[in-house]
Amino acid sequence: MESRTEEEQLAVIKEWWQRNGMPLLTGAVLALVAVVGWQGWQKYQTSQAQNASMLYQQLLETALTPAGEPDAAKVAELGNQLKNEFGGSHYAQYGSLFVAKVAVEAGKLDDAARELQVIVDSPADDTLAELARQRLASVLAAQDQAEKALALLEGDAEPAYLASREELKGDLLVKLGRDDEAHAAYLKAKAALAEDAAVGGLQMKLDDLAKGDA
Repeated sequence: MESRTEEEQLAVIKEWWQRNGMPLLTGAVLALVAVVGWQGWQKYQTSQAQNASMLYQQLLETALTPAGEPDAAKVAELGNQLKNEFGGSHYAQYGSLFVAKVAVEAGKLDDAARELQVIVDSPADDTLAELARQRLASVLAAQDQAEKALALLEGDAEPAYLASREELKGDLLVKLGRDDEAHAAYLKAKAALAEDAAVGGLQMKLDDLAKGDA
């Protein structure tokens, strides 16, 4: 009788194991895999960020000629490498801002516009969106596309970038001969600056418009 009870207990244990043991084991294994996978993903992300950072630093520091001027070919090479390996990342997009800056200095406005447009279309964050938008507007203005540039600056801007955006809008409006609107934009830019902020250049633009009205 006692033996039967042991057999019955063993049968109950086996039955319980068949019903619950494997799912529990599977769940435990999956949980372990998830933890290990997450840790691996975290390490991968950290490694990727470090590699992108190193490449970005290389772009800023080593893409120079012996005279200290940007080496356009090297800049393009490293900029493309950043985009190919870390496309869409903050480092890749800040790299594109640098590539665009070098292109502008070399008089290659079309190349600069292409670099900046990619960021405007899909920015990694709001700061990059605003920086790329304002710089692209400046490039378009240099290409005699002030209306298109002005359209880029419509809408609200973050407080930290409001002054620079409104001043740029004022510059574009002056270029278009819309002095009253330019004056309003310059005033808005001045109001967005702290009281102790330097407004020399901005004030000169306001004074120039006032002289024109006199």
